Amino acid sequence: MLRLYTHSACLQHDPGPGHAESPSRLRAVLQALDHDRFASLDRVEAPRATREQLLRVHTPAHLERIFAGEPADGTAALDEDTAMSPGSLEAALRAAGACVAAVDAVLQGAVARAFCAVRPPGHHATPDRAMGFCLFNNVAVAAAHALAAHGLKRVAIADFDVHHGNGTQDVFAAEPRVLFLSSHQSPLYPDSGYEDEHGAGNIVNGCLSPGADSLEFRELWDGLLLPRLHAFRPQLVLVSAGFDAHRNDPLADLRLGAEDYAWITGRLVELARQHAGGRLVSTLEGGYDLAALAASASAHVAALAE
Repeated sequence: MLRLYTHSACLQHDPGPGHAESPSRLRAVLQALDHDRFASLDRVEAPRATREQLLRVHTPAHLERIFAGEPADGTAALDEDTAMSPGSLEAALRAAGACVAAVDAVLQGAVARAFCAVRPPGHHATPDRAMGFCLFNNVAVAAAHALAAHGLKRVAIADFDVHHGNGTQDVFAAEPRVLFLSSHQSPLYPDSGYEDEHGAGNIVNGCLSPGADSLEFRELWDGLLLPRLHAFRPQLVLVSAGFDAHRNDPLADLRLGAEDYAWITGRLVELARQHAGGRLVSTLEGGYDLAALAASASAHVAALAE
């Protein structure tokens, strides 16, 4: 069974008029999943992450900035790309909390896999900085919870967002119990994720040149990233599911389609079955063309549900 975690609070975070990371993104995903083919999804309201869960990843100073940073009206800029509005804190707590609850559910055997349809996204948030539309690092909070609360020794994070998950890499660069693998366009924001960045031997970055297409994406995963994942034999697979490498996305220059997201999801599901008892949790990251995002997320969730 596949469980879907989301919360209406995630629609209340509004970085401002014309901002790419708008509430319409999550609406597009949820509307795409409100279809007969997804009628069997087990839909659960996301809880809030606790301070204890967040502090496994973020500094106390970062938490205080985010908890105190929400404006009474309008928006408050955290950097040139990232802002808070009324409702942003609750949205961010629910987004991180969804990922924690999903980890609990799959590790306790309630479900095999879960998808967290939440925002704001997370993979750019570093221990002490909100950036790249991200307030808390949702997938990192989930991985840290799997280590601390469940005692896992090998947690893998696969990130196929078109932008490098610099925050996730920063959190775990010295943590050998977590393997972080990323495919992303390079050069591109945030100007990190180069192939010579290895952390404690647990960081694997695969760079794709602007204009790279389905063939190059699949060759990178089949040739470099998936073999490293198999060798690690993860007990849990986490996925930063960004859909902004789609050919129609306005923020990057790769040329993937929804079928490529179905393909990589299928590969990750099979890997989780082989090594992790099928346990896999995916969370929404980027994707900024609404039609492409809806189609890609649908393909991803359909592959997770198979």
